[in-house]
Amino acid sequence: MPAYRIRLKEKLDQRWSSWLGGLTVMHEANGETVLTGEVVDQAALHGLLSKVRDLHLTLISISPLEVDAPVKKDAKEDSP
Repeated sequence: MPAYRIRLKEKLDQRWSSWLGGLTVMHEANGETVLTGEVVDQAALHGLLSKVRDLHLTLISISPLEVDAPVKKDAKEDSP
C-alpha cells in the first residue's frame, strides 16, 4: 500500500487524524503540520486531498514515501 507525506501550512489538531484516514499528525516548529501514513489507492488519495481543501488548509507539498517491502526468504534457507 502506498504511503505519503503531506505538508500543510496551518497547524492541524490531532483530533482530525481519524477523519483523515488515520494518518499521523505531526507539528513542525514553524507551525506547519505534516501528515504521514498509508493510503489505500489513488482514489483514496484524491478523497484525502479533497478533505484538505474542504478544511481550507494550504497544501505545501505531497511526497510518496518508501515503504519497506517484506523480505522474501530464499527457498534454500527453508530446507534443513
